[in-house]
Amino acid sequence: MLEGKSAVITGAGSGVGRATALRFAEEGARVACADIRLEWVKETVRLIEEAGGAAVGLECDVSQEADVVSLVAAAVEQFGRLDIMFNNVGIPTPRLGALLEEHTVEDFDKLAAVNLRGVFLGCKHAVIQFKKQGGGGVILNTGSVAGLVGWGGTVYGATKGGVNQITRGVAIECAPHGIRCNAICPAGMPFTGFMAAGGMEASPDALQKIADSVGASHPLGKPITAEDCAEAAVFLVSDRASNITGALLPVDGGYVAR
Repeated sequence: MLEGKSAVITGAGSGVGRATALRFAEEGARVACADIRLEWVKETVRLIEEAGGAAVGLECDVSQEADVVSLVAAAVEQFGRLDIMFNNVGIPTPRLGALLEEHTVEDFDKLAAVNLRGVFLGCKHAVIQFKKQGGGGVILNTGSVAGLVGWGGTVYGATKGGVNQITRGVAIECAPHGIRCNAICPAGMPFTGFMAAGGMEASPDALQKIADSVGASHPLGKPITAEDCAEAAVFLVSDRASNITGALLPVDGGYVAR
C-alpha cells in the first residue's frame, strides 16, 4: 500500500511508533524513525532492516523547532522527498491518577510542549515541505479519546484536544494543496510502553491489573495495542484513504460510542 513512499515517524523507538514503523516498512515505505532516545530508535531500524525494509534512525526532541526542521531535512536528503508525516510522540500525565489541582505549572508546560507544540511543529514543517516539493502529502497525528471526551487526566486531555483540533484545521486549510491530515485517537494502551516513556514504571503484575481494568472499560473488553493503532495508521496514510481528511478515528474498543 505504501510502495515507494517516504515517511517520518516520531516516537518510533517504542510502542505505537515502532509498531507503525514496522508496518509502514512492510508495506513498502522508506521510514525515517525519530525518537528522543536514539538507542531505542536504532533498535527499530534494526528490526526493519532485518525484515528487508529501508529505514534511518534520527534523534529528535519534537518540542524543539530546530530538531523538527533538521528531521524533515534529513528525511528528504535520505529519501529524496517527504510523502507522509506521522506526528506520534506523546507523553502521559506525569503521575498516574493526578488530579487537575495536583499538576504543577512545570507539568503543564511539559505536557503542552511535547503533546501539542510537537504536533504543531511536525505539521508546520511537513506542510512547508509538501508545498515546496508539490504533489500533496499526508499528515497523521496521534490524538486520544481523552481529547474527545472527559477521560481524566485533564491537562493531558486538553493537549490531546488541541491535537485533534490542529488536525481538523490543517485538513481544511491544506485541502486545496492536496494535503490530507487525520488523527488516530487511541483509548487505554497499557502494554505499549507509553507509561514508561513518561517516566512511570509498573511491575508486570501491576501492569496486568491496569490492563484488565482498562480493557473492562472498553465495550469490546480488551486494552488497545500498538498493533491496533499501526493498522489504522497504515490505512489512513495510504491511497485507499485518498478522500478522507479531517477525521479523528477512535481506536478504542467502542469506548466513545457509549
